Amino acid sequence: MTSSKRVRPTEEIVEELRAALVGVGVVLPSLRVDPVTGVSDEPFALVALGRCNVGTAQKLTAVLRAAAGGDA
Repeated sequence: MTSSKRVRPTEEIVEELRAALVGVGVVLPSLRVDPVTGVSDEPFALVALGRCNVGTAQKLTAVLRAAAGGDA
């Protein structure tokens, strides 16, 4: 499988994840397909979630807890 065939579906998944996160008020500015694994011989490229500030980390934690049925 060529790297473009591996990366394309990963890019679509990254965009779906970005949209889902935005839908719950979370923006991960560095969210992207990892460029190293995107061009390697690995069967699947990795998704780099990237860095975020403390406020974004707290919001993501609250969203995940709420989704799991816990306290936000």
